[in-house]
Amino acid sequence: YYTPHLDTGDFVIVVNADKVKLTGNKLDQKKYYRYSGYPGGINERTARQMMEKFPDRVVRLAVKRMLPKKALGERMLKKLKVYAGPEHEHAAQKPELIELVK
Repeated sequence: YYTPHLDTGDFVIVVNADKVKLTGNKLDQKKYYRYSGYPGGINERTARQMMEKFPDRVVRLAVKRMLPKKALGERMLKKLKVYAGPEHEHAAQKPELIELVK
């Protein structure tokens, strides 16, 4: 069931985040910014640098930016588990596999 003001979804486990493909020149042109709060404290990384160092953050940030920007979105994001490789630690919960290959 879909209700826009309630979080009725399940947990989602994403594996192999390091195999994400970006089209066009996004690897070199897309920028990710962090700000420490201090003057001159803005940091920038390209998508290529993020994929080399933190491939799971690329997927997490993409999903986060699609969710509502309030407390409901934060609760939804807590149900997302992203792993760079094929192994994850949630086998005891018996997750169902959904194949998303083109």
